[in-house]
Amino acid sequence: MSRALFRVRLDDGSLRWASGDGSPERLLGPDVSLERLLGEGADLAAVAASSGEPLPPSAGVVAPIEGQEVWAAGVTYLRSREARGEEAKDRSPYDLVYEAERPELFLKSFGRRVVGPGEPIGIRADSTWDVPEPELVLVLDAELRVVAYTIGNDVSSRSLEGENPLYIAQAKIYERSCAIGPALVPASAVTPPFEIRLAVERAGRAVFEGETSTSAMKRSFEELAAHLGRALAFPDGIFLFTGTGIVPDASFTLEPDDVVRIEVEGLGVLENPVVRVGGL
Repeated sequence: MSRALFRVRLDDGSLRWASGDGSPERLLGPDVSLERLLGEGADLAAVAASSGEPLPPSAGVVAPIEGQEVWAAGVTYLRSREARGEEAKDRSPYDLVYEAERPELFLKSFGRRVVGPGEPIGIRADSTWDVPEPELVLVLDAELRVVAYTIGNDVSSRSLEGENPLYIAQAKIYERSCAIGPALVPASAVTPPFEIRLAVERAGRAVFEGETSTSAMKRSFEELAAHLGRALAFPDGIFLFTGTGIVPDASFTLEPDDVVRIEVEGLGVLENPVVRVGGL
């Protein structure tokens, strides 16, 4: 991983930004704010390369986000279109959106709800079919320019979404359904496409593995960002999930205590255990 920006929690509970190669090494000043950096269109590579004080060994890595909204694009890979059709009673909406000029875009989360590396991700208690969705996440500044990349997990209930497309909000927006991390890698430090690998471990053994590349995406990063900004402004920046090309088939569902590991070449590893959330 190139030199990147991490968000860390200190012993006193405060949250700060740090920089490092692969892991946080140097604690940046308390005045460093992602909202300000994205709002001003700052050079994140220069910020990551700036000097700082030694990081306390007890500091813990958290999700690399502040108050930004998190949006997501759907059906950007052929595999995603196929999977949506497999789960849906009527597959035509997904076939149409894959071919349409306008992409599917939806609000996934807010910064305060995002979980970071090592934190539990959730599957709904009222869902019977649940999957991880490993995705490349774009970090956009206020001008909707791609300034960094990170890894995301758009955890989803396929049973709810398949029952009715209008249930997509319930299928995708709930406690612990959005994970991001481990760091923000400046866009100038890496070059797409990105290879994405997913592994799910259960009781110490792999129960699912898959891989894809962002080269298989139907839409470009710039196209997705442009559509998102057509009638919305994001003065503090925005995080945008770009869709998934890895979807397990109907025989697989996440279970509590599973461990989901997503690795993206050049961006690191996002790993999270699974818990059940909500009630019936």
